[in-house]
Amino acid sequence: MGTSVVVRDREFAETWGASAVARTAGDAAEGRPGTLEEPSASGGGHSPDGRVTPKKLVGAARNDKLCGRGQRPSDMRIQSRGRGEEGRTRLTVVPENVDDLWHLSYVLEPGDDVEGDTNRRIQRDDDRMRDTGGEREHIHVTLEVEDVEFARFANRLRVSGVIVGCSREDQLGHHHTLNVEEHDELTIIKHFKPDQMERIEEAEAAAENPDVAIATVEEGEAHVHTVAQYGTEEYASFTRPTGKGEYARPRSELFDELSEALFHLDPDAVILAGPGFTKGDALDHLEEEYPDVASKTTTVDTAGVGDRGVHEVLKRGALEDVQTETRIAREAELIDELTEEMATGEKSTYGPEAVAEAAEFGAVETLLVLDDRLRGERQGEREWNVDVDDIVTSVERQGGDVVVFSGEFEPGQRLKNLGGIAALLRYRLE
Repeated sequence: MGTSVVVRDREFAETWGASAVARTAGDAAEGRPGTLEEPSASGGGHSPDGRVTPKKLVGAARNDKLCGRGQRPSDMRIQSRGRGEEGRTRLTVVPENVDDLWHLSYVLEPGDDVEGDTNRRIQRDDDRMRDTGGEREHIHVTLEVEDVEFARFANRLRVSGVIVGCSREDQLGHHHTLNVEEHDELTIIKHFKPDQMERIEEAEAAAENPDVAIATVEEGEAHVHTVAQYGTEEYASFTRPTGKGEYARPRSELFDELSEALFHLDPDAVILAGPGFTKGDALDHLEEEYPDVASKTTTVDTAGVGDRGVHEVLKRGALEDVQTETRIAREAELIDELTEEMATGEKSTYGPEAVAEAAEFGAVETLLVLDDRLRGERQGEREWNVDVDDIVTSVERQGGDVVVFSGEFEPGQRLKNLGGIAALLRYRLE
């Protein structure tokens, strides 16, 4: 079978469509199956002779919204910043990708106010109308936050609480949940702690290109995954019949598609993986056509491609080998340094009480704290007998660094085993 190209919109076509459209037009001129068409509900297409043809997935195949229809992930946008009641900061943001939602889940906490547009089922029950179960209406609400949940696989942030402001006064005092998705505007009103505002500003300033891309390839099939701060996500998937047969195409066409995707994505490093010799041939193609991409590419042997191949890459530790400039690598470097200092009994300490004491003496050079534990303490779980915000504030006031570790990765798990908080010291405490 041939391959059809689905052009989703003008911007998408301008980015990806030039070579694809040219090839598709050539297919039609030579009588080969191949179409340029609008997407259907099922995502499939039809060849000129009426046969169904598989679509070639271009751009973000599994999650079109994540990468903006084939575009690189963009950054958190701060729309406005001002002062709210009681001296709180009023910050309006627009999360542009799933990473931004993940960051917000660690910034929002009980007692904050959030504003946003939502749909709510309104119950009507008066003398003239019996209760029919309610109809959904579009309203603007302000919630006093009670609970925050990052629903990773639904690509949304769930913020639950009591309605304290609403475009319909009869809804005040009711509980409601805001489902915040990418590109939804959200206003946060709270007393921001320094590390929370820093997290927002870092998300806003983050480079558009991902740190690492994992490309997996075998005969007739290629996939590109990006490594996000909360995990991995498929960015692109390509199929192109190779080998023998009426509709077989040169392998170079598949390599062209893969190379163009990696060039457009522009990661800091690429892991090229897959079974057999196909990945080596793909690397040769990269070296010839996109030498800059090839120069930052490492090859890894895996038995599978796609999600299975990515899992093998992660399991073998190949990701850590190339992420020398990423957050994960930074956390690994710090936790290794901490472990070495602990082994020699030198300039380190761990556990909430010991770290609080070191902060009080001004001895903390770098504070290491786990994001889940930091959030839990701030939300009242209080497993520690010390105030984590007092520690953070003290360290920053005395010129120390504060590094919040992600519990999603191995360095964070090691920190968790040490109680979720530790410190590298300026000098040894007796």
